[in-house]
Amino acid sequence: MSGASPVWHPFTQHGLNEPIPLVTHGEGAALYTRDGRRIVDAISSWWVTTHGHCHPAIMAAIRAQAEKLDQIIFAGWTHEPAEELARGLIAMMPAPLAHVFYSDSGSTAVEVALKMALGFWLNRGEPRHRILTLDHGYHGDTIGGMSVGARGVYNQAYAPLLFDVGTLPFPVGDGQNTLDALEAECRAAPAALIVEPLVLGAGGMLLYDAAVLAEMRAICAAHGVLFIADEVMTGWGRTGTLLACEQAGVVPDILCLSKGLTGGSVPLAVTLATPEIFEAHRSTDKARMFFHSSSYTANPLACAAAAANLAVWRDEPVRERIATLAARQATRLAALTGVRNARRLGTIAACEIGSSESDYLATIGPALAAHFRDRDLLVRPMGNTVYVMPPYCIDEADLDAVYAAIQDAAERFG
Repeated sequence: MSGASPVWHPFTQHGLNEPIPLVTHGEGAALYTRDGRRIVDAISSWWVTTHGHCHPAIMAAIRAQAEKLDQIIFAGWTHEPAEELARGLIAMMPAPLAHVFYSDSGSTAVEVALKMALGFWLNRGEPRHRILTLDHGYHGDTIGGMSVGARGVYNQAYAPLLFDVGTLPFPVGDGQNTLDALEAECRAAPAALIVEPLVLGAGGMLLYDAAVLAEMRAICAAHGVLFIADEVMTGWGRTGTLLACEQAGVVPDILCLSKGLTGGSVPLAVTLATPEIFEAHRSTDKARMFFHSSSYTANPLACAAAAANLAVWRDEPVRERIATLAARQATRLAALTGVRNARRLGTIAACEIGSSESDYLATIGPALAAHFRDRDLLVRPMGNTVYVMPPYCIDEADLDAVYAAIQDAAERFG
């Protein structure tokens, strides 16, 4: 598109005048542009598209719902798509997560989780306020989400708005550095710990061991600290299991889901909580209700899409597709040469290319982005970190094209 567009794009430095392709439609693992290009979507359009673009069953559910009910206030009212989806989620997610609160995005799911945690302690007469988080974490771009995320270029302009948190070091090796810091912090009775289970996404696709996650959960439980799992990115099969928490055998007190919740079709998020957290807010006293909403909470069209996504998980061999894609990623990642720190978990693969400069503003970033864009690939490097997280339906030819381009980049920029 020309520079005349009035659109201000997210995470885009318009001063670089990089091309912004206009996409007309999508199907499966591909996007199609106005100028006739077929683009392989190697990052699931920012980690949301699970089964492929415009999955027929999900599109049909949206169309059918659009003929019935488009929108209704959700405060004190309800509708069948929201009820059906909530029942389906509770059946699919681990006990004792038994209450579903709807919102609009991963960021708001995190805001809801933080407010639930603080409200829980206030309503119990123990007003705990301190939130703990992992270094390099990312939990969204709203005020609460930025506050519990890593401080740096993402949010330095907004520092006056952010609240203080307790930051634990990212796990090194067996993670004892993190566990010792968590144990020390828990002695001061914080309200909650929030983590991205197993993979820190925007922090650079950083991986840590499931045993560390399990021990963090155990320490929180021993001290009565609420455990919040932000599975906005890691949920819906990305790490090889439905939830990343499964691999550690843990169940959080509060669970945040979005992105793949609707198969990536339309925005929706949920925050699931245990009965204990719900009951702390239930009272005849209206001052103890949970004070959070948005105009489009539990939008019927989005709920219908998400309910259709649950049916896809039930009726199609989604887990088999995930296992196949994970194996293909492993084979291709192992064959790369000239890259650093090649790593993979489930369907997520990542490596570094070029200099040892590993941050979001690494100077190689724009050149890498152009390298993939010129090869008709949607790959969005984070600085010099290149990652692949495609829809589960991607075929071998398209995956080969992605990894051939990564190998070319390693030879060109390494």
